[in-house]
Amino acid sequence: MYTVSDLAKEAQVTADTVRHYVKLKLLNPSRDSENGYKLFSKNDVIRVHFIRNAKSLGFKLKEITEIFEHSEHGNSPCPQVRELLKQHINENKQRIEELIALQDRMELALKQWNDMPDGSPNGTSVCHLIESIANDKTNE
Repeated sequence: MYTVSDLAKEAQVTADTVRHYVKLKLLNPSRDSENGYKLFSKNDVIRVHFIRNAKSLGFKLKEITEIFEHSEHGNSPCPQVRELLKQHINENKQRIEELIALQDRMELALKQWNDMPDGSPNGTSVCHLIESIANDKTNE
C-alpha cells in the first residue's frame, strides 16, 4: 500500500497532483483505520501512469474520467478515445493555422514598423505603431 507521498514518488508526480486526482475521483483510495491516511494500491500507480500518458496525448482530465467510466462499466473506451483524438487533432490543426496567421501578421507589422519613426504619446495616441495596424481593416 502507498501513502499519498509514496504514490507520488512511484508515479513521478507531485503529492498535490495525487490529491487533485483524488478530488476529481480519478483515484479512489482506501483509508487506514488507525490513522485515517489515504492508502493507494499498485493499481493506482498504473492508473496515474495511464493518466499521464493520456495527458501527454492532449486528453483533458474530464475526458480521462469519461474513459475510466466506460472501462469501469465493462465497455471498451477505445472507440471514444479514437474519436476524441480525432477531435483534438482537428482542433490543433485549426490552432496551428491561427498561429501561422498571427505570425504572418506580426512579421508584416514588424517589417512595416522598421521604417516608421518612434512617436510620443500625445493624449490621443498611445503608440502609433499599433494604431497603424488597428486602422488597417484587412487585419480584423
